[in-house]
Amino acid sequence: MSHKRIPKRKAAIAIGGVAALGAAAILLPNANASQDGATTDAAPRTLKAGDASGLASQIAGLLGDSYAGAYYDSTAKQLVVNVANGNDSVIVQAEKAGAKIRQVANSTASLKAAAQTLKTKATIAGTAWSVDPKTNKVVVLADSTVTGSDWNSLRSTVQDLGTGMATLKKSAGTFKTLVSGGDAIFSQVTDGTIRCSLGFNVTASDGSPAFLTAGHCGVAAADWSDSQGGQPIATVDQAVFPGNDFSLVKYDDATTQTTSDVNVGNGQTVNITQAEDATVGETVFRMGSTTGLHDGQVTGLDATVNFQSETDPNGVDTVNGLIQTDVCAEAGDSGGSLFTQEGGAVGLTSGGSGDCTSGGETFFQPVTAALQATGATLGTGGDQAGTADPSASASAGDGTGVTDPSATATQSTAKRHHKRHKNN
Repeated sequence: MSHKRIPKRKAAIAIGGVAALGAAAILLPNANASQDGATTDAAPRTLKAGDASGLASQIAGLLGDSYAGAYYDSTAKQLVVNVANGNDSVIVQAEKAGAKIRQVANSTASLKAAAQTLKTKATIAGTAWSVDPKTNKVVVLADSTVTGSDWNSLRSTVQDLGTGMATLKKSAGTFKTLVSGGDAIFSQVTDGTIRCSLGFNVTASDGSPAFLTAGHCGVAAADWSDSQGGQPIATVDQAVFPGNDFSLVKYDDATTQTTSDVNVGNGQTVNITQAEDATVGETVFRMGSTTGLHDGQVTGLDATVNFQSETDPNGVDTVNGLIQTDVCAEAGDSGGSLFTQEGGAVGLTSGGSGDCTSGGETFFQPVTAALQATGATLGTGGDQAGTADPSASASAGDGTGVTDPSATATQSTAKRHHKRHKNN
């Protein structure tokens, strides 16, 4: 993709945030298995959702091949870990570390093999699949466009995997990337205006100020502005889509100052303090330029989505490794922030089905993977004033309680920060 040289000017967009990179460290207590392999009476730890992914990763290391996924029980505030064919010794260690252990039939290896079978036999536009640790199965989704021979082929493939391994569900909407013309961050292309949403401000590996957004936004256009029809203020440095779905976009002015927060409307922000991996069962919040603030739960990890190609009528754009949620989103929300109440940067809006009236599924590019691939880091600094509790104003996809579903609040906040930094 060619990048145009454009006049530089100072700008700052206060939609995403910058903060020191690093997931919360979870220290395992000293856990020595009993010599006779007996189970332990250790009670599961009560912990925050943001701490669950770190604990799950460390317990996965203890269990090895016996680890079969995990999820956060938001009611009990406990991490539930699936174990397939595990020996008593490592189970005792996992229990002492604070997890609730659940024996399941399907190992991680068998679930991955099932997903590979779907990739080989059922890569059909309008389909998606992910592992659901709560059911210990691969959940396969088909949107409203999957009909006729495609539906028969998909259903046959799922049936061959067996009812104990996979389930097939219909989604009422259509899986699509959520690009639209309108507000937040804009680019002028031959066919008109593209609108996406800024995810999180970052520092590129060369020290340049930059931000993350969706890969399909960066592939579609090279230069981006913070106002419709305005001068470009940032240029795409890296863009990956399909396969993954992230872009690193560098501000054209190397002195650009950015804020370490997510704007949730009405002059309120949530301070971003770290990048986090998602955990199934945790509550997350999504901010986008079209629909504002909404919340919901993570329902699956390592999801594969087969979008209808926008460049080839007969093609499929497959994206892997996504976070699956029941949070709603609409066109123009692409690239927007997925974050936790505690200020963890989790994902970038990729695409999905449905809308914020009827609901649906939305998929997100993990922020941790995007940072690792681009070499960028969440930076330093940011406002602490006006910090919001997103749960007080978010809506779980039902269209109510949105802080500010219009683009006006997002754009005015961007300009307010621009003016303030300019005068300093």
